[in-house]
Amino acid sequence: MRIIQITDTHLSPSKPHFNANWSPLAQWVADQKPDLVIHTGDLSVDGADIEDDLAFSANLLNQLSVQVLCLPGNHDIGHMPGSAQPVNATRIDRWREMVGPDRWTYDTDKWRLIGLNSLILGNDSLEEEEQFDWLEDALGEAETRQIAIFAHKPLFVDAADEGETGYWSVRPTPRKRLLDLFEEYEVALHASGHLHRGWQGTHNNTGLVWAPASSFTVGDMERDMPGERILGAAIHTLTDRVKSEIVEIDALSRFVLDDVIEEVYPRAPKAQPAEITA
Repeated sequence: MRIIQITDTHLSPSKPHFNANWSPLAQWVADQKPDLVIHTGDLSVDGADIEDDLAFSANLLNQLSVQVLCLPGNHDIGHMPGSAQPVNATRIDRWREMVGPDRWTYDTDKWRLIGLNSLILGNDSLEEEEQFDWLEDALGEAETRQIAIFAHKPLFVDAADEGETGYWSVRPTPRKRLLDLFEEYEVALHASGHLHRGWQGTHNNTGLVWAPASSFTVGDMERDMPGERILGAAIHTLTDRVKSEIVEIDALSRFVLDDVIEEVYPRAPKAQPAEITA
């Protein structure tokens, strides 16, 4: 099975700054002839508040000539408690109505794919606990299938035992719960987006992939992180094992968020703009 992971498209009818990259991305996907496409979030520029952004973005996604599974990003349903757009039931329900489930499973003969809503991890909500219960059931019911997990946010930035990274990754407590489950159930892959960088690594026996965004990279306005500042996608080939490849797509225009931050995300504070933008 051949899966293409796309992520962080940041599409919008009213802020079309990155829309020009959709057509070449869609053409590249079609040329690859994958069995499945998985979008790991930030489908829209501001679907968390603007319904038209979600509708516009979902319509484009549905035009792909291959089955697509999608997961929400922070710009689709909100983010951390206390942020300008905290994730909440209204935003999640809008996503479910306009795009689809915010978590899912997909089975083949040899693999179980699991999609997680990473935006509720660490907010100490009933929804978070329900998802952990659901995840344990999904892992336990995989039977002999190998397991690959997809989500918007990465598990960590620099190290599995790092402390709070704020905006950038899963918080320490839910991260440990996830890593313990991954070890118990021998999860083969965790693939994410969010950081607008391409990177591969491992933790214990789990492969880790950050797929690059297709919309824009972020320049010096952000903290330095591992990975490459490229635009592209990831390809995951599932056989008896998983082989992942990060692909830079030459046809994508090299937009840099720093150049248009005040137009696209004007609420971003100048001291740390990347902390609410990427």
